[in-house]
Amino acid sequence: MIKVVVAGFKGKMGSTATKMVLDNENFTLVGVLDPIVEQKNLSGIPEFSFADVPIFNDKETMVQTIDADVWIDFTIPDVAYENTRFALENGIRPVVGTTGFSEEGLKELTELSLSNKTGGLIAPNFAVGAVLMMQFSAKAARYFPDVEIIELHHDNKLDAPSGTAIKTAEMIFEERGEHRQGHPDEKESLAGARGADYKGMKIHSVRLPGLVAHQQVQFGSIGEGLTIRHDSYDRSSFMTGVALGCNKVMELEKIVYGLENIL
Repeated sequence: MIKVVVAGFKGKMGSTATKMVLDNENFTLVGVLDPIVEQKNLSGIPEFSFADVPIFNDKETMVQTIDADVWIDFTIPDVAYENTRFALENGIRPVVGTTGFSEEGLKELTELSLSNKTGGLIAPNFAVGAVLMMQFSAKAARYFPDVEIIELHHDNKLDAPSGTAIKTAEMIFEERGEHRQGHPDEKESLAGARGADYKGMKIHSVRLPGLVAHQQVQFGSIGEGLTIRHDSYDRSSFMTGVALGCNKVMELEKIVYGLENIL
């Protein structure tokens, strides 16, 4: 049995991850973390009334009280970075779905994981379909170098563009290199109309209530177009990847970035 803790269990993704761990016969939920929850046990929260699991308000007390193998984190970028560093320092393998990590932060965490020989996974998207969408897009970019990315998320998402969009752009860049698109004299009558620019490709972010997580990668060429799209209609779509990550990090000795690297 893999002993798991969940940070950010009150959020929508954290709550879904908590339910997944409780329902998975290979996992044992040994604790959850939230800095402001007053209840001391999950059984005091209606949706988890069946679960006898302690709630901790600070991570120092948590690691002194329980023994954990894996740390699932769905918090916010600044908190997730500190949580991931703390988990690695205490020999707990992080599985992180929070996006917005800087390149410098990822490098520091990877170096720490190597020095501690503690595996972990940071993934912009845990939906298997989203990973396939990124891989298909990278392959298509060899033949369709002109591409734009449109990502759509709920209106409470804090970072823009999404981690998935950035990861997709990075994977496309690896295949096609830097490539300038559009008319060289193009002018925006309204600043930002053409979106963010990454190595010559445009990324557009949409934030609206009712959305969950969606991305469209649109390619254009002479006389034809190709659209690769993935839609997550429910947060449960991410849990197959989270569960897979929890199992795989037990075999790793460093941080891995991207679910595609453990599939």
